[in-house]
Amino acid sequence: MMVVKKDDRREMFDRRKVMGGLLKACEKRPVPLRALERIADEIQALVGDQPERELSTRIIGQHVMEKLRALDGVAYVRFASVYREFRDVEDFMDELRSLERGSTGAHAGGEDGS
Repeated sequence: MMVVKKDDRREMFDRRKVMGGLLKACEKRPVPLRALERIADEIQALVGDQPERELSTRIIGQHVMEKLRALDGVAYVRFASVYREFRDVEDFMDELRSLERGSTGAHAGGEDGS
């Protein structure tokens, strides 16, 4: 199972990296470890189910964000701020406003906002 990075490099899928990102996003939040393990399992299955046996990190990140958004808003924004590479406070505030409105996010089109 391979993942395609932003720079088109390919590397083996590593569930530990997914769990690491989830744990970091959920640090000091009331989120059960079991819920994070389920998300990591879903991501692993998503990658494994691809006919080409590879998936872009963009799709993986979007899936993680959807799951975190439903689980814990703070964890979602933490993850999104790293994944979407917020450039400034305004990017962060846009995401908070979209979370408050219940929309899919100011940058829902991808890392570059398209």
